[in-house]
Amino acid sequence: MNALINAINEKTKIILENDGRLLKKSFFGLLLLSLVFQGGEFGEVIRSSMIDAYIQVSVFVGFTLFVFIGLDSLTKFDVKNFLSKTQKFHVGIAAFLGAIPGCGGAIIVVTQYIQGRISFGSLVAVLTATMGDAAFLILAIEPTTGLLIFGIGIIVGSISGYIIDFIHGINFMQSETKIKVEFEKINKTFVSNFNFFWLFLFIPGFILGILVAFQIEFSPAYNSVLVFVASAGAILSIFMWSLNPLSDFQCSTDKSRGLLSRVVDTTNFVTTWVISGFLVFEIFMYFTSLDLKIFFDLWLPFVPLVAILFGFLPGCGPQVVVATFYLNGYIPLSAELGNAISNDGDALFPAIALAPKAAILATLYSAIPALVVAYGYFYLFE
Repeated sequence: MNALINAINEKTKIILENDGRLLKKSFFGLLLLSLVFQGGEFGEVIRSSMIDAYIQVSVFVGFTLFVFIGLDSLTKFDVKNFLSKTQKFHVGIAAFLGAIPGCGGAIIVVTQYIQGRISFGSLVAVLTATMGDAAFLILAIEPTTGLLIFGIGIIVGSISGYIIDFIHGINFMQSETKIKVEFEKINKTFVSNFNFFWLFLFIPGFILGILVAFQIEFSPAYNSVLVFVASAGAILSIFMWSLNPLSDFQCSTDKSRGLLSRVVDTTNFVTTWVISGFLVFEIFMYFTSLDLKIFFDLWLPFVPLVAILFGFLPGCGPQVVVATFYLNGYIPLSAELGNAISNDGDALFPAIALAPKAAILATLYSAIPALVVAYGYFYLFE
């Protein structure tokens, strides 16, 4: 039996399969798109929210992704060889890779831990430092805040990792499993046919987004162009995301895919969740008389804790929503810092699948620095 288990472990693969994912995405996308065509004042609120989300957020997320994914696509980096030469610095390297926007760096570290090449402290460091795809959103709208979170993530992740290795030793919960990471072999998806049309809308959308950011006044004619570009861009992004058979995890991390496809697919994912976050605010405000800002101010001491608990949810979608709350001024920076430290992005999925005990323990350990940083900032600066 042990021989059979070892044989299975040697050939275990992380294969991201289309197991009902497309059906769920299609249903959610159809729900969002159905709201666009509602009539009356409610429909105007929905369409206005989508336009704002695209012009104020999505186009800047896309630009940021072109930069980061472009750099990622151009680099040819031998992780295994690099780690073998830098064993004394694994924790710091893991924290740095985790802090890089997106989930690619964190997933690299997680898979290296699963293969027994780095310590448990390094796993804690990367899960503490990573903010996932929500980092693109913060960088696009508040680059100074994004860089601050980037720096704090590296420092806190490194300190946490070294403390864990000091307490437990570098061989604690060490995995001997040999894992080969593979993706679905899909070179071109149906939605890839819309990439250049997406780019056709993105370029003027980005220019208009810059003008809006600088508060440039528009004539009625230019305002009509803005409404058309932003509406079409938002609808196309949701449409492409909902019909994409690939996981959001593969879309952003699979280097075998083209640069444009990676950028478009990841931007569409972030756009869908940003629009969802905007709609949560607007629909809630439309049907109630409760001012969310007053509500959060009333419960302010508990807001960082709630944001930290949201960070325990795997995946980047919930964290993008939390970042949207922050960017709209509903929650304080302390809450966003706590969420950024406690959340593990998409890197938690392979960790839970192949090393569940280590993943859960590492996630719980990341809650400690999240509480310290969030409430430390809260009491010192807010």
